Amino acid sequence: MPGKIFCLFLLFIVANRAEAQHPNIVFILADDMGYGDLGCYGQQLIKTPNINKLAKEGKRFTDFYAGSTVCAPSRASLMTGQHTGHVSVRGNGEVPLSVTDSVIPQMLKQKGYTNGMVGKWGLGLAGSTGAPENKGWDFFSGHLHHVEGHYQRPDSAWQTVDGRSTKIKIPPGMYANDWFNQSALSFIRQNQHQPFFLYVSYTLPHAELVVPQQYLQRYLTKKGSSKFAPETAQHAGQHYGPQPFPKVAYAAMVSQVDDYVGQIMQLLKKLKLDKNTLVILASDNGTHTEGGRRLKDVTEFFQSSGPLRGTKRDLYEGGIRVPFIARWNGTIKANTSTDYTGSFWDLLPTFSNITNTHAPANDGTSLLPVLLSEAPLHNNRPLYWEFYENGFKQAVRKGHWKAIRFYKETIPVRTELYDLKKDIAEKNDLATQFPLIVKEMELVMDASHVTSRNPLFQIK
Repeated sequence: MPGKIFCLFLLFIVANRAEAQHPNIVFILADDMGYGDLGCYGQQLIKTPNINKLAKEGKRFTDFYAGSTVCAPSRASLMTGQHTGHVSVRGNGEVPLSVTDSVIPQMLKQKGYTNGMVGKWGLGLAGSTGAPENKGWDFFSGHLHHVEGHYQRPDSAWQTVDGRSTKIKIPPGMYANDWFNQSALSFIRQNQHQPFFLYVSYTLPHAELVVPQQYLQRYLTKKGSSKFAPETAQHAGQHYGPQPFPKVAYAAMVSQVDDYVGQIMQLLKKLKLDKNTLVILASDNGTHTEGGRRLKDVTEFFQSSGPLRGTKRDLYEGGIRVPFIARWNGTIKANTSTDYTGSFWDLLPTFSNITNTHAPANDGTSLLPVLLSEAPLHNNRPLYWEFYENGFKQAVRKGHWKAIRFYKETIPVRTELYDLKKDIAEKNDLATQFPLIVKEMELVMDASHVTSRNPLFQIK
């Protein structure tokens, strides 16, 4: 009871501080960065000093989950505070957010926040109900279509011009993420005297594996060969561009994100904004095997999923458990960690809690008590996912139990059960040993799934 009273007291302090100072929020999202790709999560080969420093200055979550195992539904879950059993966008395919979807920037406008986004949006093309200007973004520079984000040196992108998403040219030869990052830094400078929400959505380390030389150089020998040899080249003529050293390129892309994070943090400190700015870093789903990257690179060489099973497009832990770091100087205790099971759909109610704004209906729980507490906080609420590619699948985590149900067309054919406390790698299916727990988890799946109005996201 004393701990609960103390936590409520901290919430009261933060609520009053938020009302008086309107804290800035910077949310940095990597694209396909694995749970084990960062030094602060155990990575040994890829250099991420700035993100490691962010973790030392804040709180690192070890059991945090993305909204989905691919891009669009994960981001839709983040923005709406809804899991994939409820959210309108449940898979990739350029489906826009609907008119009735209320998202984080729209909510923050209640308190006068200026909302800026750079990078990949993926939740509504120009002129659609989900276009950035229709969802509360005052400023946007980036990609609207997912496939635009597959290429690292495009000749054009989109920007808010006179309140509309307008296609513009990028300087010739410029890397898209350099442009995104410059836009993010410019947004911070221009809005330093008013409360802002900045969503930085890099297209790294997503394929294609094309990287500026300055980042490649860190992983090349003096003779210009790979420090990670042998390498299997990605040849020209495929969807993604050629890359002679896929392992080097992937490591370089993770380090590229790290360098950008360092630039953002340096600017916040220079402008004396870092004490009144909550900075969060996460990934949209697990790591990929695309653009020349091979499964052995993931599982054996870099161990990008850490101790977890699976990658992007899996509902095993490696597909949905992601790095998540929160830093708020003077508010979140530095160099702490938690095994609280948080999720993307918790962010909307968290930001509502921090800013004293009214939140739209959502599936989340505010993370603010977890961010403020030094004591371990746990919950036994179920977390739910569903995914439609290669056959319908559902997953639930509740406490230390994790269940995944597989379908053949519209018929469920099997449910796997894992004890994550003893088996984080999901090697031992315990479904036959604990049938009552399997039944309990299946009931959660049934209750969590609401049939989508979109035929693309219906069980077939």
